Amino acid sequence: MRRAARCCLRSVAGGASALVLAVSPVAAAGHGWDKASDVGRNLLVVAALGVPAIQGDWTGDLQAGGSLLLAHGTAYGLKRIFPEERPDRSDRHSFPSGHSSVSFAAAATLENRYGWKAGLPALLVASFVGVSRIEANKHHWYDVVAGAAIGTGSGLLLTSKRTNGVRLIPFVDSRGGGFSFATRF
Repeated sequence: MRRAARCCLRSVAGGASALVLAVSPVAAAGHGWDKASDVGRNLLVVAALGVPAIQGDWTGDLQAGGSLLLAHGTAYGLKRIFPEERPDRSDRHSFPSGHSSVSFAAAATLENRYGWKAGLPALLVASFVGVSRIEANKHHWYDVVAGAAIGTGSGLLLTSKRTNGVRLIPFVDSRGGGFSFATRF
């Protein structure tokens, strides 16, 4: 990994730590939780798109963008199909959590492409985003869990490992679908 990418990964980890420390329940009174979830989501999107760009890994950048778009689009579509009222009663777009779906897509993309050293801090930030959405009274717990599942699924489905050693390949035919593993020798 290039020095700049390692620096960017450290920034994600440092940003995750700073975000969690800076936004305590005392600091998050009122709209603080809502703003904290925006910051966390935006940090993850920048990391998911920025790390591959810094490394010149354009395939990784395309995969990250695809994962983020799939997660966002799926959450957006489900919000229209299932008009669930938010806990704060502000509108009927609670299910699933869009913040959580995008955050977990970014975290899953980073983990799947670059390993646990990038994925663990990103997953911690994504989890913080999910908790923040509940604390901000914008989502029920099941909205966040559904968003996390959508995001994780899109991140794992559309992102491949940086090394070409082992690949998980989805397939669909007229009788069903599944996954197969491929490896190089």
